[in-house]
Amino acid sequence: QVQLVESGGGLVQAGGSLRLSCAASGSIFRIAGMGWYRHAPGKQRELVAAITSGGRTNYADSVKDRFTISRDNAKNTVYLQMNSLKPEDSAVYYCNAAQIGPSGLYDYWGQGTQVTVSS
Repeated sequence: QVQLVESGGGLVQAGGSLRLSCAASGSIFRIAGMGWYRHAPGKQRELVAAITSGGRTNYADSVKDRFTISRDNAKNTVYLQMNSLKPEDSAVYYCNAAQIGPSGLYDYWGQGTQVTVSS
């Protein structure tokens, strides 16, 4: 089992910045990658950014050049630095960890943290 605890959400004005953190604990071995998803009302959940165990990153087109995902392996923590925030970035952000298991990849999720960007 992997436990994920997110922090760092809140209310910010458009153009502002926030940094989300996701601390992983438990059986964190064989985690292939971690990422951030978001879910806004009336929309489907979407991948925002992901980082593999080797450090390769991937971003949604809508956040490229504004968001940066990083990881601190010593702290088992993944960060999402969000700059130049827009109202359309408002959503609940969820941390995800994909762990290699005997039957393939297994997803773990955090509890979510609300990000609200006012215009």
